[in-house]
Amino acid sequence: MVIDKMYHLYIGGKEVSTKEYIPVYNKYTGETIASISKAEKQFVRDAVTEAERMFREDQLTPFQRYSILLKAAEIMEKRRETLECSLVEEVGKTRKDAKGELDRSINTLRLSAEEAKRISGEMIPLQATEGSENRLGFTVRVPKGVIGAITPFNYPLLLGVHKIAPALAAGNTLVVKPATSTPLATYQLVSILEEAGLPKGYVNIITGAGSEVGNWLLDDERIAMYTFTGSGEVGKHIKERSGMRPVALELGNNSPNIVHFDADVDLAVKATATRSFHNAGQACIAVQRLYIHSAIIDEFTEKYISAVQHLKVGNPMDPDTDVGPMISEKEAKRAEEWATEAVSEGAKALLPIRREGSFLYPVVLTQTTHEMKVVCKEVFAPIVTIIPYENIDDAFLQANESDYGLQAGIFTKNLELAMKAARTLQYGGVIVNDVSTYRNDVMPYGGIKNSGLGKEGPHYAVQEMTEERMVVLNL
Repeated sequence: MVIDKMYHLYIGGKEVSTKEYIPVYNKYTGETIASISKAEKQFVRDAVTEAERMFREDQLTPFQRYSILLKAAEIMEKRRETLECSLVEEVGKTRKDAKGELDRSINTLRLSAEEAKRISGEMIPLQATEGSENRLGFTVRVPKGVIGAITPFNYPLLLGVHKIAPALAAGNTLVVKPATSTPLATYQLVSILEEAGLPKGYVNIITGAGSEVGNWLLDDERIAMYTFTGSGEVGKHIKERSGMRPVALELGNNSPNIVHFDADVDLAVKATATRSFHNAGQACIAVQRLYIHSAIIDEFTEKYISAVQHLKVGNPMDPDTDVGPMISEKEAKRAEEWATEAVSEGAKALLPIRREGSFLYPVVLTQTTHEMKVVCKEVFAPIVTIIPYENIDDAFLQANESDYGLQAGIFTKNLELAMKAARTLQYGGVIVNDVSTYRNDVMPYGGIKNSGLGKEGPHYAVQEMTEERMVVLNL
């Protein structure tokens, strides 16, 4: 596949041009860096047809899948500089954040490669039942078929890998719809996979308006499963439209992080100040709500503000920059409005609320209430609230008072309290002595409540993307 400044649909290993194209912008300079096809309905059907054909006619062995994914990781490592710079341009990530995304993408390819060799069933003790003495029972795991994958704008390479690599490891084919604002990483990933030996047509790329393409994908009954990362509203729509077909949904969070009076304050300050604003706060597990024990809140706040003030906001290509632009000026304005609205309702801003185009400088608010958007909703921006508490049960209660349940963090030196938090906090993941933002790609990642359904992480995604089939031999 040839990569140039114009990105067509990619169906059955061929570039397919369309009548209309959508510009992709450099999120820092605002310059147009590429244009992508705007798909029509027939092209979506064609992409599913090709994926279905490849699934029927060209099944790869587990070892072939392993070899391709491992080779892809090697190629990605060699192209690190190009891929990092591309992420900086199309997403607005800082070089630091882009490097982190590359590291994790390479690791996730390798983890997925290993999972391709580990897919297995189990023996079923049929002979323990009277009348089945001559029967041997076991299960095998088989691929589902065509997977429809819709990826978000904030981690286009990593979350593309998290959906595509396990699906391939499991033996499936795909139709992928990347975010319209950051689609280039998906093209680069598929190009690398094909260079590594993946047959053309195994992964097909459809671009265009999310509402149109998404619905066309949902309307195609040949798609066996959908995997989506994005907003709760869209996720709910996918769940309602998918019918009996399974879905994996990762839909966000408004992450609580608790700092108890016995915590290492310096550790908590360093972790929260850094991870509150990475990727300009555009991560579903970014630190958003900080619950600080009243005995240490003054010390914590003073050190936290000092640390935040030392963060460098600016050109994301500068290796020293800590906070880059948001995905668009529209989103930066929306976040600024949420912050100023909170202040008008009684909150206090500990730093000036400052926006320059798509840049929103770090915002830290106190004296907030649960009803304010910056507390009860997912801000998806560099905005943090600091909230005091007197006793830990109250902190747990406030942390759980949310429609979301992806990940939470707690800082404490008390092992018993840490275990109580693990049992009490209503989240898919509880991180002790680190922030909610911690994610190791080997772990099961997924939430409860409105944070979604299913788990990511190569091992767990492979389980989601395969079917368990019972086999009985009458001997």
